Amino acid sequence: MYNEIKHKGAINVVGIKDIAKKAGVSISTVSYALNNSSKVTEKTRAKIMAIANDLNYIPNMAARTLKTRETKIIGVYLTSYGGVFYSELLDGLTNSLYKHGYELIACSGKKSHRFLPEKMIDGAIILDATFPTEEILNYADRGHKLVVLDREITHENIGQVLLDNRAGSTLAIDYLSTNFSGDFYIVTGPDDSYDAMIRLQTAKDELARFGDKEVHIIEGDFSEASGELAAKKIEKEWEKPVSVFALNDNMAIGMYRHFQQTNLKIGEDIRIVGFDNTPISEYLNPRLSTIEYSKYKWGALAAEQLVKLLEGKEATNEIIYTTLITSPSVSK
Repeated sequence: MYNEIKHKGAINVVGIKDIAKKAGVSISTVSYALNNSSKVTEKTRAKIMAIANDLNYIPNMAARTLKTRETKIIGVYLTSYGGVFYSELLDGLTNSLYKHGYELIACSGKKSHRFLPEKMIDGAIILDATFPTEEILNYADRGHKLVVLDREITHENIGQVLLDNRAGSTLAIDYLSTNFSGDFYIVTGPDDSYDAMIRLQTAKDELARFGDKEVHIIEGDFSEASGELAAKKIEKEWEKPVSVFALNDNMAIGMYRHFQQTNLKIGEDIRIVGFDNTPISEYLNPRLSTIEYSKYKWGALAAEQLVKLLEGKEATNEIIYTTLITSPSVSK
């Protein structure tokens, strides 16, 4: 194991041989000291560690991985890191993994997929619609341990922790339908989103049960901007009170932004339910009705599942349950 250091225009390779030479001990003694082995005394270890620090020695991760066959690092693959949505999820992941001696790195983009076959991480948690299912299955077939949060896959090396999107969408539609006979709008999510797909299909199935509902589908992409565009379309078509199910809170927030500049009143003329219960939703006026679930628990359970797989145990698939938060954004 070695470290390359730039010094006075040159690159000096600092390895355990250099430490051993300066300390006047064997290479094996240095290795024992650096790895906190009981085979060396505390006095010898302190001396070697002081020399290592003086030489700016840093253990080489690749060499250490070859020896131990593990990095104690887990990768979480996300489509993006933006917004408050991910913070609670990452807290759950990080805290749960830390208890088991693992650390977490956030990954995005195709090049980072190489971290698995190159063994730069011990396993992966995936919430990234752009990560192909075929590629995930290929890694699982080669023995890599993975947990998915955004698709259904059956494989002995893959665990899954999914949101109960069906229950959440059913709650939203039933709440919007109670004592209401007007038109419905559904603002969709990205085409490649598993969560958006399940929420949309469930909402359509639930509305079909009522038979007499006029349903309008507006394409969205989970962004506030797409919510604003949806609101403009609804305003243009509006004749009487309508109910709107936005498949996430971000789009609902975008709708609020537009409607607050119009004469249409949220809660009366426009009845809205979102999904995700993002922190800002409770500060909207009126407060947004939304579907709630624990993002922290989602991350924590995903971490626990992956640790089980890494320990050679069988992971049991989990469901994160959803509940409805009612508010004046839907008048009754």
